[in-house]
Amino acid sequence: MKKILLIEDDPLLIDIYRTKLETAGFTVAIVNDGEKALEAVGLENPDAVLLDIVLPKVDGWEILKGIKEKDNKIKVIVLSNLGQKEEVEKGFNLGAEKYLIKANFTPSDVVAEIEKLFI
Repeated sequence: MKKILLIEDDPLLIDIYRTKLETAGFTVAIVNDGEKALEAVGLENPDAVLLDIVLPKVDGWEILKGIKEKDNKIKVIVLSNLGQKEEVEKGFNLGAEKYLIKANFTPSDVVAEIEKLFI
């Protein structure tokens, strides 16, 4: 079973994505603030990280950089409302496998995108 680390600060979205991911057969670990995220990556040893960019204390850009410096094999999917071309490019330049804009993807779509990473 693949493990997903969800790094998100919105409690409603945490509940929705946890339910959708678990229903799809993933194990899910949750971190709701950027400061704890890199530590959680080391502790949880996830197969993939679903990462918001706008987070308390440490933003998702710093987390993405840290993950890729620590273990480049971990797949990172950015899931953010930041959808400007420059932000999307920044995500890919920092090593994200996918950049999903929250408004454009339903939770089921997000799960489908994650599943594609493991095919």
